[in-house]
Formats: sequence, structure tokens, C-alpha cells
Amino acid sequence: MSPTESAPMLRVSDLQKSFGDHQVLRSIDLAVEPGEVLALIGPSGSGKTTVLRCLNGLEHPDGGNVAFASGPVVDFSAKTTKRQRDSLRTRSAMVFQSYNLFPHMTVLQNVIEGPVTVQKRKRADAVAEAEQLLERVGLGAKKAAYPHELSGGQQQRVGIVRALALKPSLLLFDEPTSALDPELVGDVLTVIKELAEEGWTMVLVTHELAFAREVADEVVFMDGGVVVERGHPDQVLREPREDRTRQFVHRLLNPF
Repeated sequence: MSPTESAPMLRVSDLQKSFGDHQVLRSIDLAVEPGEVLALIGPSGSGKTTVLRCLNGLEHPDGGNVAFASGPVVDFSAKTTKRQRDSLRTRSAMVFQSYNLFPHMTVLQNVIEGPVTVQKRKRADAVAEAEQLLERVGLGAKKAAYPHELSGGQQQRVGIVRALALKPSLLLFDEPTSALDPELVGDVLTVIKELAEEGWTMVLVTHELAFAREVADEVVFMDGGVVVERGHPDQVLREPREDRTRQFVHRLLNPF
């Protein structure tokens, strides 16, 4: 790399993961530049969510490297330390498809839990920032509500705010609209689109192909634990080179 070139925010090399005898990730290579949105698409079981969980330290890969520009190279082919694994969690935040809010906590308590308990930030500062973020997504009036009092779309927006409150370098979205009723999808996608326009770096697992084409800088199609095809959204989603990509895109765009 020349002195004028900048390192990607995230580089993943030869990522491998098995559950028992089933190899979920075979050899995944990814690079995400600062401010870039990378969309992972593919059929269920292709390994997309496992990639996100490995990036966030929720799963321990069997091999490969994960490196953020501002942190150490975590080599999972060798023995890793807790400090190395924690370095992944401190640089990324996950938005789950099933919300994963604490049911016994209010909206505000859910949002400040990470900043106060994990990051040891002052509660007053965390509350002020959380209130601003909730107002931003139209949920300022819901800060004292409990998750069961919210719609699915509102819960997912709280999930996004909870991730933002951690001030991560990288946002990870695991099919953030898959659990929502169709009429609630738009509000969540609008928030994600606004974050992309503001320059947040994201890796997004989604089946919303039209949305991926609109917001992503690169689309990666996975199947069977490998990257089958990658490229600009217009190329991958409109003129895919690989037959397997073409079949997948056609099926999603023409379900009947």
C-alpha cells in the first residue's frame, strides 16, 4: 500500500466458521471503506448473519483475520485474547432482526444501558444523548414506554438508536425489516437511508433488493458459505454475471 492510500475501515480475510460438521463460512474476504454501505444478500443459510456475528464478536470464527483500521489484527487461526475479541465489540454495534430489547426496561433505559454499564459514561450525558437520538427517529415521546407498548417498527427504531448510542465505527444490520409488518418497513428503511446519507459505515444483511440497490455502495451475494459475486448494486442486482446470483435475484423480484 502506498503512503497516499488509506486502509479500509474493516478488512476480513479468509473468515471460516463451522457448527459441528456443518461449515457455514468457507473463506470470506471483505473490505469496507469509511462511509461505505456494504449489503450482504443471499438465501437463508448462506452465512450472512454469521459474518455479522463474527464481526461483532458474538461468534468466534475458526480461522481468518478481522481488522479495523484503528485496532489490532485479530487472527482467529491462532489463540485470541479477550482484549482482542473485545476490540471488535467496541468498534461495531449490531441491530438485530428480532429487536432484542430488554422487556423489563423502558425505551430510555434500553438505550443508555450500553453507554453507562459497558462504556462507563456518565449517566447524565448518556441520557441527554439518548433523548436527542430518540427525538431524531420520532420516538422522543416514547422514552418512558416499555417494549411491549411499541409497534414492531418502533421497537426496531429503538434498536437502531441503541446501536447509535454506542458511537461505533461500524453499524451492523441483520435483516432489520424481516420481522416487521409490511406497512412498518418504510419507517425503518428511512432511518437507515438517512444514516447512510450522513456517512455512517454499515454492513447490511437484507432481502430488500430495491433498498440495497438504492443505499449500498457494494453488494455481495453469498451462497453456501462463500462469496459468489460482488460488485456495484446496478451490476449485481440488474445484470448479475453468475447464474446462481441471477436465479436468486429473479426469485426475489418475481416471487409468484
